[in-house]
Amino acid sequence: MNICKTLSFAAAAAIGTAYGGVPLNNLQGAGGIAFNPLAYTAGQPWEGGGSNGLNQVVSKPQVGGWYVNLNEKDINWWAAGAAFTVANRLELSAGYGFVNAHKYGDKSIDTYNAGAKLRLLDENAFDTSWVPAIAVGGIYKYTNSRTVDALNLDHDGFDAYVVATKLISQTPVPVLVSAGLLYTDEVVNGVVGHNHYDTVAFGNIDILPAENVAIGLEYKQGARVGDGIRNHDYWDGHVAWFVNKNLTLVAAFAETGDPDKFYRRGSAKNLGVGSGLVLSVQYQF
Repeated sequence: MNICKTLSFAAAAAIGTAYGGVPLNNLQGAGGIAFNPLAYTAGQPWEGGGSNGLNQVVSKPQVGGWYVNLNEKDINWWAAGAAFTVANRLELSAGYGFVNAHKYGDKSIDTYNAGAKLRLLDENAFDTSWVPAIAVGGIYKYTNSRTVDALNLDHDGFDAYVVATKLISQTPVPVLVSAGLLYTDEVVNGVVGHNHYDTVAFGNIDILPAENVAIGLEYKQGARVGDGIRNHDYWDGHVAWFVNKNLTLVAAFAETGDPDKFYRRGSAKNLGVGSGLVLSVQYQF
């Protein structure tokens, strides 16, 4: 059974309530938090399930919108994504981003993402209480940034990842932990472009102090993608409020690195776009 369809981010399995939950649609549309994917797949089941037909095969869709205000460098980033799951195991997703990025020489940048995630192992498989959900996935990414030509990068690339996610309910308050490896050629999350590949680590941890609240941290290691280009490590601290079984609101503070290392010194090391406030609205049908 797909844990994300029966277990809310507010530990519904432990406390028996019905609130919206993970995975959210992340900034690239895939089921995750903000930057990282989770092993859980997106989409709640249809009520009743139906005795036959499409409802047994395809989940309800879910959608999410993000606003990232990187005020330090006057960069605004909007993103929207949607996802659903086929056969209770294969997630399909799509995402679009619009970035005002004057500091990179662009008035605006459009990004397009298409993803797939296959859950290989269910959480608590083999009648255990400790086995995590495990999934593999990939995301095709395209950017129309004009900086691609200036830095001799590619407009498109493909990420591949493996991720394990587990809700620990034996602790005084439920804790969600997730970790994985990402194979990527992204430059600044793929917004600026793509180059050579590197393998990096990522992870999330959230505590659930109330049935409809989650507080957590997210981390993604910066990829070294060749030609002296290194992305800065990303992290964010976030609070999620699960308003009801459909609606989730998120507020976060994100740090993507010191943009002055790129803008002022002409270096491609530790690329980032500064820090700022992140807001998100998520809806599961």
